[in-house]
Amino acid sequence: MEKQSRFNTHGMTLIELLVVLIICSVLIGGIYRLFISQSRAYTVQDQVVEVQQSTRATMEILLRDLRMTGFNDDRTPLVTVPNPPVVPEDHAITVFYEYDNAQYQIRYWVDDSSRLMRQETINGAGTTQPLLENVEAFNLAYGVDENGDGAMDDRDGDGTLNDWLSRAAVGTRKVVATQVSLTARPAQINPDLKYVSPRTLVSAVTLRNLSLMR
Repeated sequence: MEKQSRFNTHGMTLIELLVVLIICSVLIGGIYRLFISQSRAYTVQDQVVEVQQSTRATMEILLRDLRMTGFNDDRTPLVTVPNPPVVPEDHAITVFYEYDNAQYQIRYWVDDSSRLMRQETINGAGTTQPLLENVEAFNLAYGVDENGDGAMDDRDGDGTLNDWLSRAAVGTRKVVATQVSLTARPAQINPDLKYVSPRTLVSAVTLRNLSLMR
């Protein structure tokens, strides 16, 4: 008795071929959409990390200058530091100090192109450079010392030094601390970035050289 062959010797029909092509097309389309989605997510995350790092680096430069406010080693009497050595504003700040026998004047502000600018003037010669792009907010608040103990006052008596004042509220009081709030967002070169919230970094620094001044 002749055995029947288990294989279809006629090959694939056109319907079967079309079904296979459709299934392959769906799979390839799904893989492509997944690849595009992952690529967009990676791009967005990469730019978010970049703006966070840039904001942090900018804040470090700003805090370094604030810590130098009022410094004067007195080795060069002809080089003086203005008194008070800080000019507070709500959205800008200027500080003065003496270093290496030279008078420094440092100013920070946000220009019309949303860039945080740093102007450094040494013995009257100034240079200006942008530190951070796409800045949405640059806010400053101040801690004052009214009782002359060299430390920021606890004005509300709650035991926490969080009594930050605006420039208008400071008046003629002695500023000994500054709180900086810096907000930036990634450059809008990717449509997906419009859904990314801005990144904000807040830091506070004691103007230690002013605390020592009487």
